[in-house]
Amino acid sequence: MSNSESTNSVQKTEKKVALITGANRGIGQQVAKELAGHGFIVLVGSRKLENAIEAVSEIGENAYPIAIDVTNKESILKAANQVNTEFGRLDVLVNNAGVSHAGSSERSLEEILASGKASVADIDEMRAVWETNVFGLLAVTQAFLPLLHKAPSARIVNLSSGMASLNLNADPEYPYRGGFNVVYGAGKTAVNAITLALSIELESSNIRVEAASPGFAATAMNNFQGTETVEEASRNIVRAALGENDPSVLFSAPEGSFPW
Repeated sequence: MSNSESTNSVQKTEKKVALITGANRGIGQQVAKELAGHGFIVLVGSRKLENAIEAVSEIGENAYPIAIDVTNKESILKAANQVNTEFGRLDVLVNNAGVSHAGSSERSLEEILASGKASVADIDEMRAVWETNVFGLLAVTQAFLPLLHKAPSARIVNLSSGMASLNLNADPEYPYRGGFNVVYGAGKTAVNAITLALSIELESSNIRVEAASPGFAATAMNNFQGTETVEEASRNIVRAALGENDPSVLFSAPEGSFPW
């Protein structure tokens, strides 16, 4: 992403600018593709720049690569400085980067969920997952808040999950409650808490915050054992980024709203 190319593009078109973390594959890449199709300048974030460049080649027009490792403070600040220099603002931040576990990639979804149960969870694995899904999300948000404040109307979309809902998982009749664990599920609950805290803090500002669940998509995060396509799973995230969901709902599901 060259300074002259990106800056000139914004000056000529005044397109909105969106940053999506972990956008080199899966849901993140699909959301990037759809926002680019809606006329956004989309910054495709990835830990490795070469992966972002490859994703951009598939997305096409309006997409630009940017290196950002959400677990690395220096990488986050460098990305924020780059966006500030080249665009001067950010209209949408989609905190999409996430991992479901930090163990062997050969494990099935059932094994991943079982290993995350409170009685047996590896604390180092829990820390590693939360470093990306929770602390990384907040670190990125904090770094980009000044640029979001510069936009006329900005949005922060935090990727959540139905597994995050305490209300649902506390219900003995909820069929998926057996999958709630302290590694991934509770981490997404923490994301919801951060979303609520940010929403309260920013409610009188130009920034709207929403936790959005994509549903159960077949991605690398669950060894492609999900029941929905990436295209289907991206829809609610795109709606949230465009501000098309019910403004009274802070935790959205593909079919409407989720309880906290």
